[in-house]
This record gives sequence, structure tokens and C-alpha cells, in this order.
Amino acid sequence: MKLKRFFLRYYPPGIILEYEKGGHPRTKSIDLLDLTPETNPGELVAEIRQSEPLITESRADQVKHLIIRLQQKQIQQKHHRFCFSKELKAHILPLTNVAFDKPGSRFLTGSYDRTCRVWDTASGTELHTLEGHRNVVYAVAFNNPYGDKIATGSFDKTCKLWCAETGKCFHTFRGHMAEIVCLAFNPQSTLVATGSMDSTAKLWDVESGEEVATLTGHTAEVLSLCFNTVGSQLLTGSFDHTVAIWDVESARRVHTLTGHRGEISNVQFNWDCSLIVTGSMDKTCRLWEAISGKCVAILVGHKEEVLDVCFDLSGRFIATASADGTARVFSAATFECLVTFEGHDGEISKVCFSPQGSRVLTASSDKTARLWDVQSGVCLQILEGHIDEIFSCVFNYEGDTIITGSKDNTCRIWY
Repeated sequence: MKLKRFFLRYYPPGIILEYEKGGHPRTKSIDLLDLTPETNPGELVAEIRQSEPLITESRADQVKHLIIRLQQKQIQQKHHRFCFSKELKAHILPLTNVAFDKPGSRFLTGSYDRTCRVWDTASGTELHTLEGHRNVVYAVAFNNPYGDKIATGSFDKTCKLWCAETGKCFHTFRGHMAEIVCLAFNPQSTLVATGSMDSTAKLWDVESGEEVATLTGHTAEVLSLCFNTVGSQLLTGSFDHTVAIWDVESARRVHTLTGHRGEISNVQFNWDCSLIVTGSMDKTCRLWEAISGKCVAILVGHKEEVLDVCFDLSGRFIATASADGTARVFSAATFECLVTFEGHDGEISKVCFSPQGSRVLTASSDKTARLWDVQSGVCLQILEGHIDEIFSCVFNYEGDTIITGSKDNTCRIWY
């Protein structure tokens, strides 16, 4: 094995090693999820060298320098105040979803008007209109981190794969018997997973356009899905109150996570693939061990349905959004509720962490999005201007741009 070069990953902190093995280029990552500005770089390098043979004595100073750069990035994270930049009258009918590419330079909007549009973030200009679906375009995604392909899932029961540069359709994935409501690329961008109202999920080959597998076993609609960060497992969350963990290579079900007493609203792996969080209409979230499928905690406190749930990138915190108009942050280690965000005047349908993990963004039916401080629970900013409920909000990779999507048929860019 021969080390070729290093890449820095800011969120979550890590160092990517590019090396050669048997004449083939490979990569592996050293995750530094617990890195803080106070960490001693020299001690951390010594620790890394014990478990990573590619980091030799001659490379130690280089790695130390990279760790210091990661720490400097953490120190830079001063409070960014977002200003309204542009309103895009994106579609003639309501929007369904929005998604960024990895750098945040482009974003997607899906709509009831049967199209997906690709936008330039900086100028707010439309780059492409992806036309061809015969019904609502409900789920949209870039194949991040590459950003050269787009997948759209529709109520017409198909998923389409598009070239992000030209807007040309590569493939139409046919096979579902009902509406497609969720989709995701695997991290390697070789597969697309789709979830449908027909109670199944399917895996599709990006290159050939062929169906790879049908994942059967749920007895109601599959409403959410998520690959783990290495692409070896897939989660599916269903209206049948259960979550399934699938082995991607064999397409076999590894575990069924049972215990929720209501429909599953969202599912997510943490960064290191060890934990799974699930949100449910039964007003709770549950935390599960990915290896055993065992429930390790029930996160309670919400008075109404939990509509969204997510980990921060480091995997230390969990955020929940509820129909009771509040959002909460829990510790993934102790399971206790650390802070409750109160102030919205309507249900919160979407929640996400900033890449740095220091802020939480919420989208509400009260026509506003709010930015909160994770430590204090203080509302830092109210993003106002939409004239109907906001159902989608997302940060770009650097955390310095926000897109909000609303039922008023517009999306807004905030810098």
C-alpha cells in the first residue's frame, strides 16, 4: 500500500487518504468526530498512527498540519446572520421538495406541475427544466458528492435519472405499482433506491438503468429511506409502523425494527453507521443499534406527532420536529432532552442541523423558518416573507446559504 495524497473534509471533520493497493487507487477516511479546538494535535497524530499504518513518521507533520486546519475552521464558525437574497417563483403549481448539490452552487425544486427545475444558487437563474414525468414530481436528489446526476421520483410510478449538466434524461426506472415518494443515491453513486406507496423499495443500477432488486416485506407505504454513509445498508420506514434494515449487496432484510405505534415519518443513520434514529406519528423517536437492531432509547416529550428527525453530522445530537409546534435536541449518548425550541405558531414539518452542528433550522406551517442556537435554545433569527406554509428547508455544505420551499409556489434563497 502506497499513500498518494490527503484530502480535508470539514463536515464532519476528517482526513481522506488516497492510496494505491495492487496498482488500484483507493480511498479511506479517518473520522475525527470528537475533534475540538482544544484537542492536542500532536497527541491526536500519535493516536492515529497507532491504528493507521499508512501514516508513517515522515507523514506525521503533514497530518498534524491538516488537524490544525480543521481546528481553525471550527474556530471560524462565528454566528452568520442570514439575509433574504432572492425569491424564485419557481413553479406554477406548489413545490414538493428542494435539494442542494454538495458545494451549494445549484439546487433542485420538484413540483406538482410535473417538472423538476435546476437553479443556479448565486444568480437565482434557472439552468434546466427536467420535463417528462406525467404526474407530480415528489422526490428529487443530486448524486452528491459528485453532482453530475439528478434523480426524480414521481406520482407517475417512475423514477428518472438525468444529466445535471445538460438536463438530458439517461434512464426511466419502471416497475413500481404506485407513487414514488422517496429516493436516495448510494454514496458511491452506483445505485438509486426508491420507496413507493406500493409498500416496496427498489434498487436501480445507475449505469445500466436496470432494476437490481425489489425489497419486499412492508405491509404499507414506504415513506422514507436512507443509505448509511458507506453504502452497505439501507433503511426503509413505513406506514406499517416498522423500519427495515437491508443489506444492499444481497438485498436481504437484516433486521425489522418494531416498537413504534404509529406511521414512521423519517429514518436516518448517524455518520459512523452505528446508530439509527426513527421518528413516528406515535409522538416518539427511537434510537436503535444498527448491528443488533435493538432499541436503545425512546425519546419522549412531544405532545403531537413527530414529523421529522435527524442527526447532526458528528452524530452527537438528534433533532426532532413535531406537530406540537416545538423542536427538540437530544443527546445521542445520554438520550436526554438538552433543549426545546419554542416559538413557532404551527406544526414544524422539517428540521435540520447546520453542517457545523451549532445551529438548527426549522420550517413551519406558520409561514416562517427559524434558526436556533443548539446550546442555549435561543431563537437567533426568524426567516419571514413566505405567504403560505414552509415545508422544506436546507443548508448548503458550508452552512452559509439556506433555501426554503413553500406552498406559496416560491422558494427563497437566504445568504
